[in-house]
Amino acid sequence: MKIPGPNHPITVTPSSDHVVVRVGERVIADTSKSLVLQESTYPAVRYVPLDDVDQSQLRRTETSTHCPYKGDAGYYAITGEPELTDVVWFYEQPYEAVREIAGHVAFYPSQVSVTVG
Repeated sequence: MKIPGPNHPITVTPSSDHVVVRVGERVIADTSKSLVLQESTYPAVRYVPLDDVDQSQLRRTETSTHCPYKGDAGYYAITGEPELTDVVWFYEQPYEAVREIAGHVAFYPSQVSVTVG
């Protein structure tokens, strides 16, 4: 485990922006309670509360990855046509420095449409 610091800062900021995630015309998530995670010089990532995601369109996959700053990530596929595998990720037990993202998911913006308004 690595601790964020001056050489690799991580911030998690609540946002009241209206965020809608779509695959084609299908709405996958709709929230005004997202979190913005800014890690070092990487693009900011929106984390959406799982409660604001249509979980009937998700299927957990066997994929997992590890981030030394955030912990072990699991993944979901978005079901339907087309099925998009491993485009949603989450940290069930994130490290203390980013504990706020527990219960939230993030989406690969290259695979889904994320509108922020």
